[in-house]
Amino acid sequence: MNTKGYGKLIEGTVIVLDLDKFKKVTKERGFNEYKPNIITGTLTHLVENFVRKWNAYVLYGLDYSRGTEEAVIIIPMIKPEEVLGDLEKIRREIEKLGATLSIGVSYGVIVNIKARNRREAYENITVKNALKALREAKRKGGNRIVIK
Repeated sequence: MNTKGYGKLIEGTVIVLDLDKFKKVTKERGFNEYKPNIITGTLTHLVENFVRKWNAYVLYGLDYSRGTEEAVIIIPMIKPEEVLGDLEKIRREIEKLGATLSIGVSYGVIVNIKARNRREAYENITVKNALKALREAKRKGGNRIVIK
């Protein structure tokens, strides 16, 4: 991996979360897909609180103007087991609102920079592993947390 200009490499946890089949939920409930609704607005606040608590940062996805449907979160120097309880709380809160949330988690080397776009956000190998975990969660029916 070319790390020139990326700063110090450290280990940490990467979390990729995504609402399951949200276009379908949006249509069924008559939500405007370009404005926050009860689900995407709540997810925005839950992610924001999680990031604040764990001194993490959002690599990609936190969206105040439309509401958050997906996000990539990086937590330096924290193991996945330490945050599982909080991730489960987020998943349950979204479930209470009538939607489901899949979460992929991975631990490894992270790059401490903010992505300029979605493609750049998914370049790091640890982020790719978290994305694989997310896809596995969705293949298993969604609404679950998978750690790779």
